[in-house]
Amino acid sequence: MDQPARFKAIFLSDLHLSVDMPETTQAFLDFLQDQGRQAERLYILGDLFQYWVGDDGMADDPYLQNVTRAIKALSDTGTGIFWICGNRDFLTGRKFLRATGATALKEPGILQAGSVRIAMVHGDALCTDDEAYMKFRAKVRNPFWRFFFLMVPLSRRRAIVANARKDSTKINMGKSAKIMDVNPDAVKATIIKTHADVLIHGHTHHPGDHPIPLSDGNRQRLVLSDWNLDDKGNPRADWLSVTHDGVIERHTL
Repeated sequence: MDQPARFKAIFLSDLHLSVDMPETTQAFLDFLQDQGRQAERLYILGDLFQYWVGDDGMADDPYLQNVTRAIKALSDTGTGIFWICGNRDFLTGRKFLRATGATALKEPGILQAGSVRIAMVHGDALCTDDEAYMKFRAKVRNPFWRFFFLMVPLSRRRAIVANARKDSTKINMGKSAKIMDVNPDAVKATIIKTHADVLIHGHTHHPGDHPIPLSDGNRQRLVLSDWNLDDKGNPRADWLSVTHDGVIERHTL
């Protein structure tokens, strides 16, 4: 970058991009060209895509190629791209990282902005009250499960994931909002473990700013919205920025 970036970093999550969401997709592509170029770093905190069946799925999918190419173009301008996978795109791998120019982060990611220490996660691992999901998460994040699943033919993987999404939607309709939200103790444990002043996450689709009282003072939990500008009844797309001296602000497209 020729000029100092306006922001130290920007954060977004849960775009759930797919070919069926053209306005949301275009908004993201425009975001990369505009807001993305104003930051030293872009942190994508998971669920960028509606689903990801493996990096080989890019080879015959012009839509995925277009999106990943746009992220790589931003990376090539000097903005650092940092990636934390979500519950829908945890099968992203090295080819995805090369295609986007992104650096994968283990959860929790950490960023220091001035005196403010920021921890970042997707958010699903904080939903510990949802015991069924936590068991599923542990299974599919196992390297052995991943290895054998990626050995399945691509067409079959796509069918499996599509059916799994339908089943998940039905199952989640029967769960209470409390079970599907983050567990307060899990939040506090993450903040204490990382010595963070601020915890940023997505996943729940319930954007908000939450004070977290601890014995030595308050911390903050900042939740990102999902993106859906194709939903005319409830359009949404927000992102967070942090300046070099640690001032955090929420923005809405």
